[in-house]
Amino acid sequence: MTDFSTLGLAEPLLKALAAKHYTAATPIQSQAIPALLAGRDLCGIAQTGTGKTAAFALPALDYLNRTPKPTQSGSCRVLVLSPTRELAAQIAQSFRDYGRFLPFTVEAVFGGVPINRQISKLRSGVDIVVATPGRLLDLIEQRAISLREVEIFVLDEADQMMDLGFIVPLKRITKLLPAKRQSLFFSATMPKAIADLSTQFITDPVKVSVAPQSTTAERVRQYATYVNQKEKQALLTLTLRDEAIERSLIFTRTKHGADRVVRHLAGAGIQAVAIHGNKSQSQRTTALQAFRSGQVKLLVATDIAARGIDVSGISHVINFEIPNIAEQYVHRIGRTARAGKEGVAISFVADDERAYLKAIEKATRVRLEMVPLPENFSEAVRNLPAPAAAPAGHRERPEHNRGERQNRRPSGNGARGEHRAPSADGAERAPGAHHARRRGPVGAHRNAVRKTGSGPAR
Repeated sequence: MTDFSTLGLAEPLLKALAAKHYTAATPIQSQAIPALLAGRDLCGIAQTGTGKTAAFALPALDYLNRTPKPTQSGSCRVLVLSPTRELAAQIAQSFRDYGRFLPFTVEAVFGGVPINRQISKLRSGVDIVVATPGRLLDLIEQRAISLREVEIFVLDEADQMMDLGFIVPLKRITKLLPAKRQSLFFSATMPKAIADLSTQFITDPVKVSVAPQSTTAERVRQYATYVNQKEKQALLTLTLRDEAIERSLIFTRTKHGADRVVRHLAGAGIQAVAIHGNKSQSQRTTALQAFRSGQVKLLVATDIAARGIDVSGISHVINFEIPNIAEQYVHRIGRTARAGKEGVAISFVADDERAYLKAIEKATRVRLEMVPLPENFSEAVRNLPAPAAAPAGHRERPEHNRGERQNRRPSGNGARGEHRAPSADGAERAPGAHHARRRGPVGAHRNAVRKTGSGPAR
């Protein structure tokens, strides 16, 4: 392990890292930071939870410290683009944490909150802006910010940017950046389409890869159970009775499905909160804070909304519905088994999701351990409590396993604001079959979580 003190970072940054009890750099940090301090462009392949935020935030702060200059009105020196609001807020907070002993200003700008407030904060200029593409373009069009003074440009979660249809907005933004700049490109996966995209943003980059494409965490125990779609709620309710589940992130494929799961759990006396694109920003922030603080131990989320969730202590990831894209499965289970701990991933697989499971196992080279339904499952289905009442004005929609595409991309400039970007909350049906292997009851994953270690700098 490489000690941060050997990487050449400024003393105020080392002091901030020590205050957070971070001493040893993760692999991507130890490889990326020296190259970035030397001024090189960088292309990084890193799964979530590897500490990549610190890998670009620390050298950016170090650069600002070494080259002090007053900020220009309506401009910034460092620009970070993020695909989601939650991730943008999280990155901005990391900059504040690492730069706590330095006199730099940081602002996160994204949709869902009043734009006039953001315009006011940007008026006098800030050192670091973390933004979603849609809101950034809105601010540029209102002449609230100019990108002419950007010296460091970071494109984070590039694969998710592509999934959300932000290619056109990204090209518009890069045309507004100065040609002379340091550029950083990060993606969890690097298929050919993403590799081609990277060439448009970076020049002669140092390439850093800390995990093979589409591999999963070695410390995650992965299970799957075949179950009818209509019986998944009963299986989830039974599964959550397991005391080994300290804190769980539950994934659904649709926004309305996430709300439905929360209401069914409430009817069974189990508290959970949902986070997805239909929630207001204040609702999303409140739900995430409750989950992060431990006030609520179950968070039900869609893939896009969960992309920015970095919460320690998630013991279990439950795929109420498995994704139809294998890489999304990797992102999901990467939310557990962090900070040296072990984790558990449980997938509920309906008949029309078996092809998805087969694709996941092929991509990850991991065969999930099959767990049969518990002995008392039929009784649990019959006695499933009624869901709690929906909020006033809420319109229930039937769950679809066909017809809605998960990765629709807009045409033209339709992704101008992130609220207009396509959603991964849809469902897609694919035929296929997969033969089950029989194993013990749902409780086979009990006591799989072990507590060790103290976590990398994020």
